[in-house]
Amino acid sequence: MVGGSQACIATHPGDMPVAMRLLDAVVETVSADGKARNIPLADFYRAPGKTPHIETVLTPGELITAVTLPPPVGGQHIYRKVRDRASYAFALVSVAAIVQPDGSGRVALGGVAHKPWRIAQADAQLPQGVQAVYDALFAEAHPTPENTFKLTLAKRTLASVLTEARAKV
Repeated sequence: MVGGSQACIATHPGDMPVAMRLLDAVVETVSADGKARNIPLADFYRAPGKTPHIETVLTPGELITAVTLPPPVGGQHIYRKVRDRASYAFALVSVAAIVQPDGSGRVALGGVAHKPWRIAQADAQLPQGVQAVYDALFAEAHPTPENTFKLTLAKRTLASVLTEARAKV
């Protein structure tokens, strides 16, 4: 729906990467020749472009050796996954959020893009409310007839998560 290409409209299936993106995780790698790299998760997943089969910036033979999370931030942390059934299933939509007492925070979504979806403009809109955050997240959305329902699902899930987080902070 967002950040994709005409060559591939698949969404990222993971849960943990959405939370790791929210927390500004860094992926540590080592190449076959021993060269180490630290890759912010924000830069780890590639845009599909003309090569949708290449999902990450890893080079051939490069291995992930660790994932580092920065020191914890305060506020209320919530992750919610919406799926078709109760057993294991990829998220139709997932929302991870951190809300601070002053109304600021962060939000990341899964199931709507080729990678965990987080953009600074949406984070900046948190004090203005759900609609402002939603508008920033999906300003560039190009849904297909098969996934248009995710726009409504994402907005409702986002509203639920932010309402709960604000009530608990």
